Amino acid sequence: MATILVVGASRGTGLETVRRALAAGHRVRALARSAAKIPIEDPNLEKITGDATDRTALVNALEGVDAVIVTLGVPASLSTALSGTTLFSTATRALVDAMKEKGVRRLIAITGIGAGESRGHGGPFYDWIAFPLLLKRVYDDKDLQEQIIRQSGLDWTIVRPGLLTDGPMTGRYRALLDPSQWRADQISRADVADFLVKEVTERKFVHKAPVLLG
Repeated sequence: MATILVVGASRGTGLETVRRALAAGHRVRALARSAAKIPIEDPNLEKITGDATDRTALVNALEGVDAVIVTLGVPASLSTALSGTTLFSTATRALVDAMKEKGVRRLIAITGIGAGESRGHGGPFYDWIAFPLLLKRVYDDKDLQEQIIRQSGLDWTIVRPGLLTDGPMTGRYRALLDPSQWRADQISRADVADFLVKEVTERKFVHKAPVLLG
């Protein structure tokens, strides 16, 4: 049993990760600005209200932690698509510094298909229409996030899911390292969460960045 800090834990993939980690018998610290609204009660769950960009809050949350899973996201809106964000890079830089201070080495972070060297591998509609019109500015910051992680010196894994759905966990997903197999296929948030939690202990993808597809 590990103690896992989930950053960005209040909804979406983060919330599914909290559920999956608890089901697997781990102790979970769930950090989010709206942590009190997390609809889970469990003796192995500690809800921590805090900002993912606040280094002091991160240092405090990391006490006694074995691994960190980052599941940050931004609202899917026209304003975000046009203006972009710095959340991913700012929070990751603060987290890496805090992890080094506390001696926590295991970091697993979600970015997405289209980040880093997976850009251009989503398929024609995704690469030529959806990505440039809706995602590019956000993914520019995810690119920076990946660079910070790769240069951190930590035991990192970057996970690039395909198109996220709210479907059930199936366990039938693929973690792909071969670019010829990458594309923007669907995968449920529950399956992504299952992979993230298993990777904490299995460590099959340390210093690797698989694309995760259903």
